[in-house]
Amino acid sequence: MCGIVGYVGPQSALDVVMAGLKRLEYRGYDSAGVAVLADGGLATAKRAGKLVNLDKELSEHPLPSAATGIGHTRWATHGGPTDANAHPHLDNAGRVAVVHNGIIENFAPLRAELAERGHDLPSETDTEVVAHLLAEEFSACADLAEAMRLVCRRLEGAFTLVAVHADAPDVVVGARRNSPLVVGVGEGECFLASDVAAFIAHTRDAVELGQDQVVELRREGVTVTGFDGSPAEVRSYHVDWDASAAEKAGYDYFMLKEIAEQPKAVADTLLGRIDGSGTLSLDEVRIPPEVLREVDKVVIVACGTAYHAGLIAKYAIEHWTRVPCEVELASEFRYRDPILDQRTLVVAISQSGETMDTLMALRHAREQGAKVLAICNTNGSTIPRESDAVLYTHAGPEVAVASTKAFLTQLVACYLVALYLGQVRGTKYGDEIRDVVPDLSRISGAVERVLETMEPVRELARSLAHKNTVLFLGRHVGHPVALEGALKLKELAYMHAEGFAAGELKHGPIALIEEDLPVVVVVPSPRGRSVLHDKIVSNIQEIRARGARTIVIAEEGDEAVVPYADHLVRVPATPTLLQPLVATVPLQVFACELATARGNEVDQPRNLAKSVTVE
Repeated sequence: MCGIVGYVGPQSALDVVMAGLKRLEYRGYDSAGVAVLADGGLATAKRAGKLVNLDKELSEHPLPSAATGIGHTRWATHGGPTDANAHPHLDNAGRVAVVHNGIIENFAPLRAELAERGHDLPSETDTEVVAHLLAEEFSACADLAEAMRLVCRRLEGAFTLVAVHADAPDVVVGARRNSPLVVGVGEGECFLASDVAAFIAHTRDAVELGQDQVVELRREGVTVTGFDGSPAEVRSYHVDWDASAAEKAGYDYFMLKEIAEQPKAVADTLLGRIDGSGTLSLDEVRIPPEVLREVDKVVIVACGTAYHAGLIAKYAIEHWTRVPCEVELASEFRYRDPILDQRTLVVAISQSGETMDTLMALRHAREQGAKVLAICNTNGSTIPRESDAVLYTHAGPEVAVASTKAFLTQLVACYLVALYLGQVRGTKYGDEIRDVVPDLSRISGAVERVLETMEPVRELARSLAHKNTVLFLGRHVGHPVALEGALKLKELAYMHAEGFAAGELKHGPIALIEEDLPVVVVVPSPRGRSVLHDKIVSNIQEIRARGARTIVIAEEGDEAVVPYADHLVRVPATPTLLQPLVATVPLQVFACELATARGNEVDQPRNLAKSVTVE
């Protein structure tokens, strides 16, 4: 998500930090700021919008020369993209500056404590509490690293923190828990960043921080400890990428990087949504519970990949809430005169929050009196602003045009919305939600396991690069997965690809089956939907008898499919409704590798744009 840079050494800290932030612009952001230690105090500048706005501010109001500084590009989560919410954040005395990636889950009670002690916290962020807590701890121990350790032991959530203090002029301190932070070591200077791209122009010698560790940077070197103060072992390594590759963390394409980031993106989207009692919370809900209890129909509007997420959400919403759910292509929605009223909840799904078809569908729904809940990856974008409620996904910026991690996090968000509606309406109680939560929490690890076993899928994709057509079949939630697999192949490989409900084969599509035609089949769990499982096994037999090459995606332990699979791709066993989160990943890898084998541009396919802002 956000970009972080810290520096201590002989160079101009401001120049180093600003250059590092520009190296991190590819990550996406909506505000930026810097802080430097100079003349016994702190000097800061921050602005909403792009770095050009911060550049303009710095040219009009230059900061003093300094050798120690930190900087940040923010992807807004708590609070919109404003000057006040931009990082760095200071304590009331202006002696501590903090930048932060991630989410501090318990910031609300900490904020209340600080307010009771007389602290003024003017921003809407969770980050600001850290600056105030650090100031308190530093005043007691006069050691910034120790103050950081003490504060981190009080924090819950996933976070990277980097801080400086006016009374420690040659020190930068960082802390890491479930969020990236890497150290760069040069001659008489040290760097701290969320990505090696920030300092690759200065040094390629790096130190990787582990979980729950605090690092203290000085010109002469770094000291790393655990949150408990114990010395920590760290791994040093040499970066052998060039600057361009460093932005992609060594991957050939952003899409490959984003596929690999999916376990973290899924975990981040779940972070802080469900408390220990099983109670769920969304980001901004301006719909009273009594209104949600009266909802008699849910309509999901979306486009492309987001539409496929909506098709899966329909199963979860109807199963967990017993409310009828329709899924509409946003581009068609308002032109067919849909039936909406005050008891309709419209769920608008968009990665960018600017998708014009979805925005116009949203506006039409509100004109008809319906309430709108947005699922979006971009804080402060138009669709969330014009909705009555919003659940932000925490996929981080997605650079590749073909969506991967945004899709998986949209699915997670859809499940959370379904559970939230069930909670408000009383069809799901806290103990029932708690039963689902462990399954959701394990999904991140399951996606990681899938990614570790993808080499056979890549080999298969390369062997099919000469083919002209691939078909995809699925049943139940596997049908939208089949549609998504076909879409990825169209987007990236420029191949004819179609997704079908497997039961529809005999109603026409089976005429397409011919010798050696690749057909991907997404098989439901034999445990959760045994009848559907048996039927899709029959479908596999039908197409194989007609000469098709069967590529079967089935969960571990499903032996019934083995005799009929020419290529078998195993995924971890998951509850039926959650299976798309693991079954989709091999199809992403398959499409990306096949496109690469055909010599196509993976990150920017022809004729496509990342955010479609025209109807």
